Amino acid sequence: MANTPSNMLPLGTVAPAFWLKDTNSNNHYSFANLKGDKGTLVMFICNHCPFVLHVMDEIIMIANDYRVQGIGIIAISSNDPERYPQDAPDKMTEFAFENKMDFPYLFDNTQEVAKAYDAACTPDFYLFDSQDKLVYRGQLDDSRPGNNIPLSGSDLRTAIDGVLYNRSIPGYQKPSLGCNIKWK
Repeated sequence: MANTPSNMLPLGTVAPAFWLKDTNSNNHYSFANLKGDKGTLVMFICNHCPFVLHVMDEIIMIANDYRVQGIGIIAISSNDPERYPQDAPDKMTEFAFENKMDFPYLFDNTQEVAKAYDAACTPDFYLFDSQDKLVYRGQLDDSRPGNNIPLSGSDLRTAIDGVLYNRSIPGYQKPSLGCNIKWK
């Protein structure tokens, strides 16, 4: 299990555009199709990473708590499915079903979207405001597999609340930590 931190895309970056296939619906979507009225959370995840598996329940709770408040929720997998067949699109569909993901789980086959977001690990979180500008990138919270810190989603929830309620979002943001994206 590799411990790869986020690259920390500069705050204020405009959300990179994409056009990707959703493994839940088989439709293709752009950022513009999926963004929320008040902000958008883009997450780079995958099916097999122990860090993602550790936080998946909290991700689902965050999605359920904030989608109804105008936050668009998007998950993307950019892993190479040839070297990691457990991350192939058909397995993504199964993973989404098993985890009750009621939001798009997009497949980045070319890995160009991950590169545009400067994504490095899974999970990697990017929160954009209503103007599609990056206001948070970093960890969900301090919990990691095996460190006995309970999941809370506190870092990400604080940032989302900042977007929703026009509160300041701390400039110091801890990088996420997880498995490296499996590049081709």
